[in-house]
Amino acid sequence: MTGLPAHHPSWRRARSLARAAAGPALPGVPRTLEDALGHALAEPLTALTDLPPFATSAMDGWAVSGPAPWRLGERGVLAGERPAPLAAGAAVPIATGAPLPPGASAVLRREHGEVERSTSLLHLATPGALPEGHDVRPRGQECVSGEPLLPAGTGVTPAVLGLAAASGYDRLVVHRRPSVELFVLGDELLDAGVPRGGRVRDALGPLLPSWLRGLGAEVIGRHRVADRLAELREAVAHSPADVVITTGSTAAGPVDFLHETLRLLDAPLIVDSVSVRPGHPMLLAELPATADGRTRRLVGLPGNPLAAVAGTATLAAPLLRALGGHADPEPRSAVTAEALPGHPRDTRLLPVRTAGTGVAPLPYDGPAMLRGLALADALAVVPPGGAAAGDAVELLPLPTG
Repeated sequence: MTGLPAHHPSWRRARSLARAAAGPALPGVPRTLEDALGHALAEPLTALTDLPPFATSAMDGWAVSGPAPWRLGERGVLAGERPAPLAAGAAVPIATGAPLPPGASAVLRREHGEVERSTSLLHLATPGALPEGHDVRPRGQECVSGEPLLPAGTGVTPAVLGLAAASGYDRLVVHRRPSVELFVLGDELLDAGVPRGGRVRDALGPLLPSWLRGLGAEVIGRHRVADRLAELREAVAHSPADVVITTGSTAAGPVDFLHETLRLLDAPLIVDSVSVRPGHPMLLAELPATADGRTRRLVGLPGNPLAAVAGTATLAAPLLRALGGHADPEPRSAVTAEALPGHPRDTRLLPVRTAGTGVAPLPYDGPAMLRGLALADALAVVPPGGAAAGDAVELLPLPTG
């Protein structure tokens, strides 16, 4: 991507630019079902067999042939067995999920039948008739062989793994996860202990890796980088990651060297600040390609924790999802239970909690704070000027693990 950078684009425009900056999704690779979890399908998932592959019993009871009463056989049918044909007027015990014997017309639930011990006849417990096909799962009820099940771009969840296995798959072709290297900048940061001596704990080092993994990234490294231009330039220049993410140094302070680093690396800016609060001095840049020709991007996040989270949601999330081949998520919205304060000119990303059938703001929402975020159910996208009680607002989900 070339051209002039977008200075202070709107929040939605910035997200669109970030997604476009990804270019084509990363190549598809075959993975075992276990290893495919969290990736996106690179090919549509198509049924390799009918589901179920044969007619099965939906309940524990008896497989019966024809109208009542039925002569009860001794040998039942269990799941995984191949049953013998069932003669007209006969019945055999059957377990849930077991194949329906050839010749069976229905399944009688155990609680709906009575066995006459003296004659070994099975009767309906209540007057009436048993409809043909009752409590039978017919072959192909869920899908038939060759039927499209899920489109490419679908995220592989535990449920998708189960469907793939049931459909006959041992491996899936999924997009490679984008690799991410995280550089946490700031001489004032401590890695352990209580803040002291004018220094504060690094909150983003523990926070961001799991957040990025939730966006489909493979985090290949997390490093502290001193507030020195040469060290930052060296780290960014030699990172092998598809996406380099930095925290801090995005503004114009005396030790904010990220813009100068990008200039020295001849790395053009794509987005330079965004009209969003908190986190407006975020950026997105195109880095020189790797030795093997792979395209690289850099997302520069502000150093304040909540501002960095806003930058992650604004630039990193759409970029990583696009690189990983994930389809755009369906927008989620909610009605405000009370007014949500906004910024006069910019979009605001505000931690909110569920309150009844709506959402409400949380305190402790300053750019350097995480207390409100820790209590939040989502980030609300508040338009310039704020949202009144009863307005609908878009919600951005938060990772939970």
